[in-house]
Amino acid sequence: MCVSTKRLAYRQVVYLSDKYVAKRSNYYLFGNRVLFDYFHGDPNISPEFKWLFEGIVRKRENISGIRVSHSGIESLFLDRGFEGKVFRIPIGVELDWFKLQTEDSKKAVRDELGIPQSAVVIGSFQKDGNGWGVGLTPKMIKGPDIFLETIHCLKSLIPELFVLLTGPARGYVIQGLNKLGVPFLHTYLNEYSEVPKLYHALDVYIVSSREEGGPKAVLESMASGIPLVTTRVGQAIDLVQHGRNGWITDIGDIDALAHWTVHAVQNRASVTSVLMRARNTAKENSNDAQINLWREFLDQFLHSS
Repeated sequence: MCVSTKRLAYRQVVYLSDKYVAKRSNYYLFGNRVLFDYFHGDPNISPEFKWLFEGIVRKRENISGIRVSHSGIESLFLDRGFEGKVFRIPIGVELDWFKLQTEDSKKAVRDELGIPQSAVVIGSFQKDGNGWGVGLTPKMIKGPDIFLETIHCLKSLIPELFVLLTGPARGYVIQGLNKLGVPFLHTYLNEYSEVPKLYHALDVYIVSSREEGGPKAVLESMASGIPLVTTRVGQAIDLVQHGRNGWITDIGDIDALAHWTVHAVQNRASVTSVLMRARNTAKENSNDAQINLWREFLDQFLHSS
């Protein structure tokens, strides 16, 4: 039997897992406590989100809470009058899924994937093309052009450079790697549970984005013991301490991305302490560690009159 959504959503706590509340019927906003996630979409960086952000601002009085993942978006809403309504909870990681890489696990995964054991493997696992097809048109906020420029720079610095890709719509990067003559493997996974093992094939993970909510790869690579080199985006801003648990650069700084990637590769034996601190950062921001944050966030709405 079909039950009308309107019969269920009145005088309720309504939690929406996406940020497009401004597009939804006002029915959800009136008579309910409405909470939702807003991870990325800074109109100062990504003008295509201006309509959405301004729409949320206009409905400010009818919104009870916004869960953000990092301080950048938190400040954005606080500056527009959302005091007491913004709650920062990072996008966590399932720590038990992401085990620390070992020499044995690295060898086994490379054998399975057909990646040379002698290669220096750079990982990039996120969707960075527009749409859900081949993805030849780049999604610029994800920085696929920055990634390719960094790989171009690394090609002359690292012998046997190899790139491991997963995720949909990677056509722009694949086309670029072919032009550069850099060997790569793009493996499309059916289940998220297959992602953890791919980290074990890597030497470094690079995040080259201009804007992010996470990305998930920040904590995933940290949990896996893979050196992380990232631009100053998303929750990397709050979680990555340069030279202590990873390396963070200004957005678009190709030379810095390449420099710290080479540093991580050439000094792998001496960056063990960095990787251990990274693992601790992942542990501190795991899903289990966030239980109290979620309880504090939701209890005030569930238990108030």
